[in-house]
Amino acid sequence: MSRKYFGTDGVRGRVGSLPITPELVMRLGYAAGKVLTRSESGKPTVLIGKDTRISGYMLEAALEAGFSAAGVDVMLAGPVPTPAVAYLTRALRLSAGVVISASHNPYYDNGIKFFSAQGNKLPDALEAAIEAVLDQPIDCVSSEKLGKAKRLDDAQGRYIEFCKSTFPNELDLRNLKIVVDCAHGAAYHIAPHVFHELGAEVVAIGNQPNGLNINDGFGATAPNALAKAVVEHRADVGVALDGDADRLIMVDGSGRIYNGDELLYVMVKDRLTAGAVQGAVGTLMTNMALEVAFKKMGVGFARAKVGDRYVLEMLQERGWQIGGEGSGHLLFLDRHTTGDGIVSALQVLSAMKRSGKTLAQCTEDIVLYPQTLINVKVAPGFDWQKNASLVEEKQAVERELGDAGRVLIRPSGTEPLVRVMVEARDQTLAETMARRLAAMLGAS
Repeated sequence: MSRKYFGTDGVRGRVGSLPITPELVMRLGYAAGKVLTRSESGKPTVLIGKDTRISGYMLEAALEAGFSAAGVDVMLAGPVPTPAVAYLTRALRLSAGVVISASHNPYYDNGIKFFSAQGNKLPDALEAAIEAVLDQPIDCVSSEKLGKAKRLDDAQGRYIEFCKSTFPNELDLRNLKIVVDCAHGAAYHIAPHVFHELGAEVVAIGNQPNGLNINDGFGATAPNALAKAVVEHRADVGVALDGDADRLIMVDGSGRIYNGDELLYVMVKDRLTAGAVQGAVGTLMTNMALEVAFKKMGVGFARAKVGDRYVLEMLQERGWQIGGEGSGHLLFLDRHTTGDGIVSALQVLSAMKRSGKTLAQCTEDIVLYPQTLINVKVAPGFDWQKNASLVEEKQAVERELGDAGRVLIRPSGTEPLVRVMVEARDQTLAETMARRLAAMLGAS
C-alpha cells in the first residue's frame, strides 16, 4: 500500500508540522469515524488514550471533535499505556481504540495509532480506507446524530487488574525488590502498582511526568538511569518501560542491562520447560546467538522485517505465540494481542520465580554475538543492491564468516542512509568486516 500519512505504526511526526497538526488530526478522527460508521449498523464508540506529552491535550480534543462530527461516540481514558487501550477496547466491546503517543520519541513529537475491536493494530486495508477519506472536507452529520464524549471510569484500575491476571496464580513477587522506571510516560501511575500488588517491594523512578520530560534520560531507551538506581537501592531487578509502555528493558542486581533478545530467550526457555514451544519470531536485527540457541533447543525460529507489526503478522501466519525485537518489543499472544512492557516483565519475573534463578543465571548459557553497525550516508533513492561490486563483496564476507556470523545491509526507512551490520563470534572480526563493506558503500 502506498502510504501518504500512515507509517508502520500509525501517523507520527513533530507537533505543529504535518501530519501532526490540530486540523489534520481532527480530519483523521473524522475519516476514521466515517470508515467505522460504514461498517457498523449501530452507532460506533471508540476509546481514546494518550501518554503524558503536553500536546496530548490538544490532539485529544481534535480527535474527539472529528469523531463527533462523523457521528461516533468517544470514551476518554486519559493517560494510559498503548497496550491498555488495546485491552480495554476489546474488553469493553468497543468499535476501535486510538492512542495518542509517539512511543519512545522526545516530547515534541506525537502520533496517532489505531486498534481494531479485537485489540489488534489496523490492517493495511482499513488504513487505506481512512487515508482515502482523510483529504476530503468534513461533512458534519446533523445535530441529532453527533457523537457524545465521556470519561471512562477507572481505566487505570481495570488495566492494573488485567496485567496482574497474566501472572501465574500460584506465584507472587514477595521477597523481590524491583526498581520500576516509567520513563515519565503513560505507565507512571500504573506499573508501580502492578508489581507492588503482586507482592514486590517497589522503588519507582521516572514517575513524575510534566508533559516535557517523557523519555528524557529515563526509560527503555535510556536504561543507564535504571542500572544506577538498581545498584543504589540494592534491588534484585529493574524494569524499564518506554513512553507508551509497550517496550521492556531489564537490569539485574549488578546493574547489567538485558535487551529484548535476551529476555525473549528467557521466556522461550521457560516455556519449553513447561511444555512444547513450536517456534519464536524475531527480526532481521535479532542476534544470531538466539537463532543458534533455538536450533539446539529444537525450537523453530523465523525473522520478520524490523518492527513489532511485522513480528505480529508472522506470528499469526505461523500460529506461534512468542516473538520480539532487541529494542524490547515482546509479544506473548496467549497473554495479550499486542506488545506490552508490563506484561512482558511479568513473564520474565515468573520465569525467574519458577526456576529460583536470578536474571543473570537465567541467561548464563547464552552469549550474544558482537554486532557492529555502521550507518553510511547515501544519495536519496540509492539502491545498494544495484552495486555489483558491493553485492560481490557482501557474498565474499558471508563466505568468510560461514556459520559463525551474519551480514545485513538495509536502507533506513526515514533517512538517506544505508545500515551495514555484521555479526560474528569475534568483536574484532565483526568490526573489520563491517568497515570493509561500509568503505565500499561510501565510495559508491
